[in-house]
Amino acid sequence: MQRLRVRYAKRGRLRFTSHRDFSRAFERAVFRARIPMAYSSGFNPHPRMSYAGAAPTGSASEAEYLEIALARVLVPSEVHALLDEALPPGLDILEVVESPGGSLADRLEASRWRIDLSVPAADLQAAVKAFYDADEVLVERMTKKGLREFDARGAVLSITASGAGRRARAARPRAAPRRPRGPSRRRAHGADRRLRHPDGRGPPHDEARPGPARGVRRHR
Repeated sequence: MQRLRVRYAKRGRLRFTSHRDFSRAFERAVFRARIPMAYSSGFNPHPRMSYAGAAPTGSASEAEYLEIALARVLVPSEVHALLDEALPPGLDILEVVESPGGSLADRLEASRWRIDLSVPAADLQAAVKAFYDADEVLVERMTKKGLREFDARGAVLSITASGAGRRARAARPRAAPRRPRGPSRRRAHGADRRLRHPDGRGPPHDEARPGPARGVRRHR
């Protein structure tokens, strides 16, 4: 059984597709492309696919990741071409490589966000400074288990403001190290992630947004 890691993008209007929408579209694309997927055993077999860090609905991204298992060995470049042709424009395959093994999610160490806000520069600078200096910033979010509080500050490693917008760097939600007081650079599977948030909604653990905003997040 061959395992391949796939990096894909969500662009344009397709950024409004949910993770479940993409999963269905991808499975149909695999079927149309006649790629020999490996399936789980049991009464109701499913194709062997795993995802890592899916982007929130409404977000555009240049670095979404998934891993697939094939029933026979194929050339990754051929799988790349077949999948890209079978998927609609806006759901684009960027890279297909052999999996070196291990957990795909564990390779993603941090995210880089760029958020554009329509506020005066002075107000933006003051808000960023207040957020960066705070020990914690609690935000509420409705979950399946009811209303819960999350510390939006704990996951942010660094944040700066400029005339072009606000930039933030956040760790994975499950790994929230204490932030350094300076710029930080990490690598994660050699790819960039860009997420736009036109409606102001964002990931539940990374940071809170004060109002309607568009954002960009990058994995490196």
